[in-house]
Amino acid sequence: MSFMSSFAEKHPKAAQWIREGGLFVLFSYVVTFIKYLLLTFLPALFVSIVGDVEWTWPGIQIEVLGVPLTLAIIGNSLADGGLAFTLANYTTILLGECINFPLQRNVTFRSHGPVLPQILCHLAGTIAVMLVMNLFTCIWNPVTAALGVPDAVRNIVTTIVTGGVAMVIIFAIDKTIFAPGFMNPGYVEEEAKAE
Repeated sequence: MSFMSSFAEKHPKAAQWIREGGLFVLFSYVVTFIKYLLLTFLPALFVSIVGDVEWTWPGIQIEVLGVPLTLAIIGNSLADGGLAFTLANYTTILLGECINFPLQRNVTFRSHGPVLPQILCHLAGTIAVMLVMNLFTCIWNPVTAALGVPDAVRNIVTTIVTGGVAMVIIFAIDKTIFAPGFMNPGYVEEEAKAE
């Protein structure tokens, strides 16, 4: 008997968390890489369609550590890519989640729950994370650029913070919505074992 089989017999819940967490991270990184590849050409494509225009909401001008910036929950200042980058970013997020959602639902969590409520909850979580991360980057990027932080360091920190926070939050959401009994108040765990 292999180590993992033995471990799973002795600690089924821990083995389940390790399996789900490992697959979740693996699929998330694969999807992130696909999104990265799309972001290598989509911003230029969208610039050719919509031009170089700033698009932010609420677009409040503030100053942080003496650095003027545009506070935005949605969109990007022109210095950070404007409307073209915003459209490219949102396109990659949408396409990425069209790949990620079925992988997480069917492979990682092996869910047989109600698809529509799961999609809506996952979508709501993804949008909430996206808005918060956009707010973070609209402050982080201009301030660190003005302070002379090299692009490579700034991009690594941005990726770790936004990707890490997003993964933790989305994992918690997926762990909830893909759990046996989601949207089924009469569900009893023993019934699932009998199936």
